Amino acid sequence: MRLPTGQGPGRADALAVARRAVELGVNLVDTAHMYGWGANEELLAEALHPYPDGLLIATKVGIVRAEPGTGEQSPVGKVAQDARPEVLPGQVDEGLRRLRMERLELVQLHRLDPQVPIADQVGTLADLQRAGKIGHIGLSEVSVAELDEARRHAEIASVQNRYSVLNREHEPVLEACEAAGIAFLPWRPVAEATPGELPGGDAVAAAEIAAVAQELGATAAQTSLAWLLAHSPVLVPIPGTSSALHLEENVAAPSLPFTAEQHLRLARLGRS
Repeated sequence: MRLPTGQGPGRADALAVARRAVELGVNLVDTAHMYGWGANEELLAEALHPYPDGLLIATKVGIVRAEPGTGEQSPVGKVAQDARPEVLPGQVDEGLRRLRMERLELVQLHRLDPQVPIADQVGTLADLQRAGKIGHIGLSEVSVAELDEARRHAEIASVQNRYSVLNREHEPVLEACEAAGIAFLPWRPVAEATPGELPGGDAVAAAEIAAVAQELGATAAQTSLAWLLAHSPVLVPIPGTSSALHLEENVAAPSLPFTAEQHLRLARLGRS
């Protein structure tokens, strides 16, 4: 769930959306240390604590503010990967405090740090797991080889890579997750299937998605979510929203009467 993190009316709306999500049966909320540098975690705690039974809040660690003149641009400024063993425990402790939890049920490496051996990154989270601070360990934006290496050092519960009906670059990773029984959480799962965001102005894809959506009496975003849910049993889409209307549309997607024929039509559109 992607929510505003500042003060004012936007924050009030975000609190309302988070609470409405739980009312509608949403049982997985994804956040991260870098989302507002902890503000999103604090917002979720304000909205939902004490947490209802069955709600999984997943967070991510391993990203820090970049030093001046370095890093990659992001919505929260310049950032850098930092998953050193001396950094990750502090971020986990901050997450525990901000989310008001005794244990973080799912902690994901936001990105693998190319300067730190995977064994050290995953091993640090495994140490925190043994200490009772983490329930499960996840990864983000990894290849099959990186997933295999990480699994040599800890049990991996989830992978969060970009994936959608039109962007299937990480199909081999999805297949590896299916084989191992690992949850695959596609981020931005509907962006490329909604009007205005189709890659290269793909008129054929736009027309086919619109046609299936019309048959279902649904939106393009709902249709994309329905396709993902039908595509693999390990796919757990995590669409972001700050809108109560879009939230309710997303929650309704699993109940769409999506057919195998419609799934095949959209599957032919994907690119890797």
